[in-house]
Amino acid sequence: MRVLHLLDTINRGGAEMQALDVCRNAHKYGIELTFVTAQGGAMEKDFRASNAEFIRLSRRLPIDLTLILKLRKIIKDQRIELVQSYQAVDGLHLYLATLNLPVKQILSFQGFISDRKNRQTSRFLIPRMDANIVVSKGLMKWLENNDGLQTSSNFHVIYNGADQKRLAPSGKFLKKELGLSENVSLFGMIGNFYRDRRKDQITLCKSLPKVFTKIENAHCIFAGKIEEGAEEKFQECVDFCEKNGITEKVHFLGGRSDVPDILEALDLFVFSSLHEGLPVAVSESMLANVPMIVSDIEPLLEASGGGKYAEVFPVQNAAILSEKILKLLKNTDLREDLAVRAFKFAAENLSIEAHLRELKKLYYSIL
Repeated sequence: MRVLHLLDTINRGGAEMQALDVCRNAHKYGIELTFVTAQGGAMEKDFRASNAEFIRLSRRLPIDLTLILKLRKIIKDQRIELVQSYQAVDGLHLYLATLNLPVKQILSFQGFISDRKNRQTSRFLIPRMDANIVVSKGLMKWLENNDGLQTSSNFHVIYNGADQKRLAPSGKFLKKELGLSENVSLFGMIGNFYRDRRKDQITLCKSLPKVFTKIENAHCIFAGKIEEGAEEKFQECVDFCEKNGITEKVHFLGGRSDVPDILEALDLFVFSSLHEGLPVAVSESMLANVPMIVSDIEPLLEASGGGKYAEVFPVQNAAILSEKILKLLKNTDLREDLAVRAFKFAAENLSIEAHLRELKKLYYSIL
């Protein structure tokens, strides 16, 4: 089947990594995929090297007629049967590009809807799609209860999935890069600093003084870029660490492309969050055999099998998070058992293979 995916920008993030894993593996499932980006981004080289045909266009206006006409030409020339968008701006351009064409349309909801304009656009598109995808049941409830979107019909839950092959480490050593000895207990969080209420790095920071008091050789890392407008959130974390005298044990790595090497170095992965769809970072941690602690928001409970495959702490509760970190860092057997069980669950439910099997079923059901 001939399918086109559109993603406006391809800077490093969860939705972009999910799209890249799909591009690399879709052909194994009989999906002839054309991937289009309207603005490009830092991951363009990766997408160009994937197994999908890559096309970069240019969007200069919120609703760009030139982009719409170019998309329409690609769809007609390549006899595309189905188009899928990852966010409202993509969905609207594809909707207009496919008017009066025999092409099926899917809109995917990955997570947070940032503003009223995107909510209004989503509200317009949902009943006009042949199918809508949401990456977790928890996100589907959020979209209905908090964003006022109608999700009771024509919505399909398909979990995001990571490609285990992509998670093979390159041989670089993060501890060596940071000047740490091999016996250091290293834990941390991978997630961008966003200006809106998504990731919750400050709660992890607040949990650290107690951890470092109890385990002298422990260090913590934060990996993730700082989105424009999120500088104050990042600085709050830095200021807290300085005020509490723990800066030598906390490492802010910024945006990184070597996630497999970071995961390889971690004894424990912590994902403190306020709002999620179903983060690829969680799938990556499980598939990399890294034991995990997550906040108890519904999508993270869903991603961890109701808390069976990760330790769980109440959202924004730094005191309990400290206890959970100490519990796992002090017990190697417990960490290993948690990692093994989480890997099995993720391989069956949160892998790129599981994702593409469900995606292919949906495609066939509407074609």
